[in-house]
Amino acid sequence: MKRKLLATLLCASMVLGLAACGSSAGSDSGATANTSGAGDAQATTTTDDGASTDAAAIDTSEHVKIVYMTTGGAPDPASSQTDEMLEQLNAILTEKVNAELEIYYIDWTDYLANYNLTIAQMDGSIDLIGTASDWLDAWPNAKKGAFLPLTEEMLQTYAPKTWESVSAEHWDLCKYNENIYLMPEDNYAQWTNHGYAYRLDWAKEAGLADGVQSWEDLTTYFKYVKEAYPDVIPWDSDGTQYGQMVGGWITSHSDYVSIDGINSGAMWGGSKDDLYTVYSPYVTDTDSLVAFAEMMKEWDEIGVWKTDVLNNTASDNREDFKIGRVAAEQHHTQTWTDLCSHKEGYTIYDDDEDAETGFFYFGQETGNVVALSITHGAMAVSAASNNPERALMVYDLLRNDPECYALFNYGVKGVSYDINEDGMRFLPEGYNSATDSITTNFWWGRNDDLEIKDATMNWDAIEDLYAEYDSIKIDYPYGQFVPNVDSIQSKIENINEIHTNYMKQIAFGKYSGTAEEIVAEYQEALKSAGIDDVTAELQAQFDALYK
Repeated sequence: MKRKLLATLLCASMVLGLAACGSSAGSDSGATANTSGAGDAQATTTTDDGASTDAAAIDTSEHVKIVYMTTGGAPDPASSQTDEMLEQLNAILTEKVNAELEIYYIDWTDYLANYNLTIAQMDGSIDLIGTASDWLDAWPNAKKGAFLPLTEEMLQTYAPKTWESVSAEHWDLCKYNENIYLMPEDNYAQWTNHGYAYRLDWAKEAGLADGVQSWEDLTTYFKYVKEAYPDVIPWDSDGTQYGQMVGGWITSHSDYVSIDGINSGAMWGGSKDDLYTVYSPYVTDTDSLVAFAEMMKEWDEIGVWKTDVLNNTASDNREDFKIGRVAAEQHHTQTWTDLCSHKEGYTIYDDDEDAETGFFYFGQETGNVVALSITHGAMAVSAASNNPERALMVYDLLRNDPECYALFNYGVKGVSYDINEDGMRFLPEGYNSATDSITTNFWWGRNDDLEIKDATMNWDAIEDLYAEYDSIKIDYPYGQFVPNVDSIQSKIENINEIHTNYMKQIAFGKYSGTAEEIVAEYQEALKSAGIDDVTAELQAQFDALYK
């Protein structure tokens, strides 16, 4: 379906008065097609009073291929069920919208450069683009004209279920220069905030009846493990987690809210009570940094990690946690949801029936939790797509149609997964991941309304923690901020280098002299590199956008 037809349909849609921004609960506005897949499909939208009305006849007589681009390596066609899944999915897509789907994979090697290069070709070879505002250059690509602006009428007509499921406030967060460019993954619970997974049963042995609730409790826990379980390494860090450690400390001891995408250390942001005044706690929160340096020196002296931690490249800490060789793992909540579950090969639960895995999350002491940006995963339509309308129709089905969703996310039932009597998903007998798994990397439209829970997960513990997060979280407030760092890039790079060099020493207690001395030296180096100039420039850009 070509652009001329799209323009005609949009004009017709506006004349007929399609629904304004927002939706009516319970309305059914899905697009339908005749069962032959070779005629006209009738789009249905919802008016302000909740009534359904036929908006335009959508011509689906021409069979088209929609190419979906995603990050991650392609499956081996000789050993994957992905092709079988796509064959079944495409039969459904052909019936409903007379289209078929092809997946184009961007391998993880040099993924960002290759991803942006593929988008920039603008040759019509891709239609749907998985993207993200915080790790896949969504806004820079929108600014360059690589993504198609999506009008309200277009979304209402060709992706009606997606349109009505996303709130007006969330659509606003998907706009650049007043145009919608992204369809957000805003109905999927995932938490990538970091913290420490630890043995809750051992923490209770250490006298921490409620588990680890603070960094001081972590110190108590590590001391106990070192004494009570001498064959266990408290935390076999490979020395790369210094950024998460100090960032977690700051989150736990302040109301700092960092801005994504400026540098790897997330060294600039606002505070919960003053979100749009930019500062860097790395130069302002001196007393807190000194306390952090002192505690990390104590951890080093306790023996929390190996003495060669900064050169430890052989660590396999997460796997060792599963079998009881280490007592903690620093990563995000999603990793903990796996570690706390009694899965095959996690021998800590086989060896000790009392074993439990708790989670101390950064920000726990202060209730400082920021939800993941709704555009951490989002779908865009290529501005060069030859079939943008049909691409939207396919996406609407992948995101909202139960049969399409299950196929695309889980594979063929009975081969890649099955359902138990409790309605949960499990692996069939004889399942072989090398031959029976699928790879779609669909991180741009997952939908909790259609998710099938994994039977191997510890949902009681997971849902308790998620409920705690939901009770204190704030939404990520900077989703529309697109920093222009051209004039300050060299300073940011110098700051990155200084932060890396000093924080490795500070975070693992490997510095000489006192904590006050190393923090003063670090902060002076940051100021000499121009951190105040970067803060001032970011503030000017914030003022232009938010004030």
